[in-house]
Amino acid sequence: MSKIGKKPVTIPAGVSVEEKAGFVMVKGKGGELKFPLLPYCAVLIHEEGDTKEARVSIISADRQAQANWGTMAALIKNAVHGVNAGYEKKLQLEGIGYRASVDGKSVVLALGFSHPVNFPLPDGITAVVVKNILTISGINKEIVGKVAADIRKLKKPEPYQGKGIRYVGEFVRRKAGKKAAAAGAKA
Repeated sequence: MSKIGKKPVTIPAGVSVEEKAGFVMVKGKGGELKFPLLPYCAVLIHEEGDTKEARVSIISADRQAQANWGTMAALIKNAVHGVNAGYEKKLQLEGIGYRASVDGKSVVLALGFSHPVNFPLPDGITAVVVKNILTISGINKEIVGKVAADIRKLKKPEPYQGKGIRYVGEFVRRKAGKKAAAAGAKA
């Protein structure tokens, strides 16, 4: 039994969830998301007064059906939140000369290389830069996270000086340098 699959997904006002021809369509003020319905799953919409809920049920007791049950419920929950409120990831550029700017549908990054790095943004993703904080936002949780991870991968934070791209609030474990290690050995 799936703990996540058993819980109904509350659908706020202004958001609609439909199952059509093997796809789940979620529409809201932020846009529209469409993803395939996983095997052995069915989506049922319940309306009681002002509240709407989406429930995922399985049509088999198969092991794969159990696995798909919670996954499908989580995908619907993430899509409903995305089209209603959206998702965002914040990245912080740390280091002298490390800068970012948005140029149309791409982010231009100065990361200490001999050339600027041009990172194209996929459709549905927007970027805003304020004081070395790069905010990636969109309605699809998976794509927002993937874009943020790909940008962070360009220059990961290094442990000695802490320079690089990190998530806001991420703790980077620092290491002692050569001088600190040598001073400790003499004592």
